[in-house]
Amino acid sequence: MDYQRIVILIGLAVTSWLLINAWNTDYKQGPKNSVTTSEVYDTASKPALPETLPTSVNVIPAESEFNIVPTIEAPDAKVSPLSAPVQQSNYTISVSTDVFEIKINRLGGDIVSGALPKFPAALDTPEIPFLLLDPGNNYVAQSGLIGQAGTIIADGRRPLFRSQQNHYSMDDRDSLIVDLTLNEPNGVQITKRFTFTRNDYLIKVEYIVVNHSNATWQASMFSQIQRDSEVPTSENSSGMQMQPFVGGATFRDDEHYTKLEFDDIEEESYDAEVKGGYMAMVQHYFVSAWIPAEPAEGEKQQTYTYQARKVPGRDIYLFGLIGPTLTVPSGQKDRVAAQFYMGPKDQYRLEEISEGLNLTVDYGFLWWLAQPLFNLLTFIHQYVNNWGLAIIFLTITVKSLLYPLSAASFRSMAKMRRLQPEMVRIKERYGDDRQKQSQAMMDLYKKEGANPLGGCLPMLLQMPVFLALYWALMESVELRQAPFFFWIHDLSAMDPIFVLPVLMGISMYVTQMLQPEPPDPVQAKVFKMMPIMFTFFFLWFPSGLVLYWLINNLLSILQQWYVTRQIEKTSKTAST
Repeated sequence: MDYQRIVILIGLAVTSWLLINAWNTDYKQGPKNSVTTSEVYDTASKPALPETLPTSVNVIPAESEFNIVPTIEAPDAKVSPLSAPVQQSNYTISVSTDVFEIKINRLGGDIVSGALPKFPAALDTPEIPFLLLDPGNNYVAQSGLIGQAGTIIADGRRPLFRSQQNHYSMDDRDSLIVDLTLNEPNGVQITKRFTFTRNDYLIKVEYIVVNHSNATWQASMFSQIQRDSEVPTSENSSGMQMQPFVGGATFRDDEHYTKLEFDDIEEESYDAEVKGGYMAMVQHYFVSAWIPAEPAEGEKQQTYTYQARKVPGRDIYLFGLIGPTLTVPSGQKDRVAAQFYMGPKDQYRLEEISEGLNLTVDYGFLWWLAQPLFNLLTFIHQYVNNWGLAIIFLTITVKSLLYPLSAASFRSMAKMRRLQPEMVRIKERYGDDRQKQSQAMMDLYKKEGANPLGGCLPMLLQMPVFLALYWALMESVELRQAPFFFWIHDLSAMDPIFVLPVLMGISMYVTQMLQPEPPDPVQAKVFKMMPIMFTFFFLWFPSGLVLYWLINNLLSILQQWYVTRQIEKTSKTAST
């Protein structure tokens, strides 16, 4: 039996299974048949996120359709009427910065659309920005005040804020402030303020309360992301290509990155009390997240209620948090705030914003290996300024570091290849007598100093490196629409003319030719089929990953050739 071949085959099969499993996990499709809702649901007995409606950018429903349940309210709570009658007019204002094209609905002050100009939707339409907060997915960033003096009236409608302009632009400034105001009949003035900073995807959202009434004002700020479970409408889909995973993620004291999948939330709502933390909605390359405001100097981080649930009977999911109660005595002024991130999965920036938020760049169970590989890739890119070249130099670096393991495997293969004719003669001599055949083989190995399993372990140890690189390359927004050379204009997409996969298959075939052929005809046929199967499998892989595999194979061929030549020279010298 060719034990080395069997072990390597098992290792490749396990690696392939892990790749397929990772691909299906990260790129599965969500449920379908999304619908919108305009119903009001029963108030929960405990603090809960309000159930809100998608606030469409293009079509503004009648005021009765904007329903929200004030679920945190004391029995004697006083509801606040709308500051102005709702008119069927343009409720949205637009905000333009260097990194955002945003629409805010004055009815509730929600961010109902968010595009990212620095990230084109497609290479052939650079003028169209990628739409992250997409009305087509009922994707809305909502926030408001709930409680005794919240801004939600009895029948659940949202307040209509006033704004001084219909359009705000940052222009050459370093920051931009957008204020929405609400004047209550009882003398309370509420300002909802959005603060945008140049070259930053983090938005500060705060409520400034000036209490000119005769009573103490109390309310809590809620912040939530509303979305259906459909795949992003901005994602292209075709035949063999699977869709990116979309779902929630949150922080827990015992686990700083916890996935909240739509299917799980549908079965059981999520509820937790956490100091600080975050609540995020993740998709391929991009993330949106609500994060509690940073505590003032000398103050401790407060506890927030985190929840995720499905609106009953509808394909609408709510992921959010509720802050502690803000109390403003009569004649006083105070504020409450939260932070909203909407942008690329820049793990270095996300790590600065909140602990664990950088883990939304999900490297799987091999994160401890994928992270340093990504750091090395980023370091190399600083010097070569091309992500394709960075992948090539990363492959050369990793291959060089693993050369001691590779050399042991190559030496074992070279020795086994040199003994191949003698092994065939032993098999012919003993025929079906397996016991004598095995004993003769072992005697041959002992005499020649060969180990049939000597090259297996080194090769198996290298397979986690490939899996880690798979996740690192798949999750890196830096590779999105990153060009290489010639026909490769996007390293995160498949090769449009399949040149790299074909070259990879050829290199894999050449690699096999340098190895001893298994004496078992069945094994020999299986190994000859593997380059074809892998070529077909890699047709739809991102070209950056195929590039890594191709360069890795080419380096393996050179190393195998070099080691084999050295062994042949040593054998000739010994024989003379």
